[in-house]
Amino acid sequence: QVQVVESGGGLVQPGGSLNLSCAARGSALIINDMGWYRQAPGKQRELVATITRGGSITYADSVKGRFTISRDNAKNTVTLQMNSLKPEDTAVYYCKTRQWPATDYWGQGTQVTVSS
Repeated sequence: QVQVVESGGGLVQPGGSLNLSCAARGSALIINDMGWYRQAPGKQRELVATITRGGSITYADSVKGRFTISRDNAKNTVTLQMNSLKPEDTAVYYCKTRQWPATDYWGQGTQVTVSS
């Protein structure tokens, strides 16, 4: 069993920055992909950014150049640095980790609100 614990999030003005962190906890962890997804009210959950164990990264077009994902394989953590935030970035952000070979575990979600 894998526990996914998120931290960060909150209220920020447009143009501001936030950092989200996520840690996968459990025994015999072999974490493959890690990533962030978000869900705005009335919308489907969407991919924000993912990173493989080897460091390959995928970003949603809407966040390219503004968000940066990184991970620490030794600590089983992933972070999302979000800069130049826009009101349309407002959503609940979820961390997902994939335990080898292919079981996904989700965090409880953390609210990000971008508003003046």
